[in-house]
Amino acid sequence: MNIKENMRRVIQAEAEAIRSIQVTDQFEEAVNLLYRCTGKVVATGIGKAGFMARKFAATLSSTGTPAVFIHPAEAGHGDLGMLNPDDCIVAFSTSGKSNEVIHMLEIARQLSVTQVIGITSHTDSLLRDLSAIILDMGPDIEEPCPLRLTPTATTAVMHAISDAIALTLLELKGFTRDDYGMRHHSGYLGSITRNQGDQNT
Repeated sequence: MNIKENMRRVIQAEAEAIRSIQVTDQFEEAVNLLYRCTGKVVATGIGKAGFMARKFAATLSSTGTPAVFIHPAEAGHGDLGMLNPDDCIVAFSTSGKSNEVIHMLEIARQLSVTQVIGITSHTDSLLRDLSAIILDMGPDIEEPCPLRLTPTATTAVMHAISDAIALTLLELKGFTRDDYGMRHHSGYLGSITRNQGDQNT
């Protein structure tokens, strides 16, 4: 195996999957829904999609949009108590058929939480029926894994879509460097935002 060529192939496949995302009117609708959300944003997903959902919630929280991650398997053991009717759910699932995610959304609907954005790929995704807005990842994403199984290109697409949402919300809200520093006190990013703030005073 040519290791460098194989790594280039994987990176190219992920980049191509991201370039193929069709930014439709639903993407704008999703951003506007989250912008107008009077509650918090609740991100959910399981497996590798769950890690993308968790990262999305963390990015939103640090950029001016309060958000939490609910693990769908824990949702049925009391974590659904975090939900309020004015919350907005963003559910990540390539297949849209993950039992834990589907069951969580069904129960959330019984709790009058109906503002749901689904990020999914499969055309027969059950998530489509439970979502007010669907952000389509594209129907023919091929994983570069030789087994065609390991979520890589699909998670890259989820990552790109969720980052685009978060950064668009940041701009819509007029979120500033000072605002960022107030929420990010530690680490390198915290130090440079504080130093910049000191220079401006």
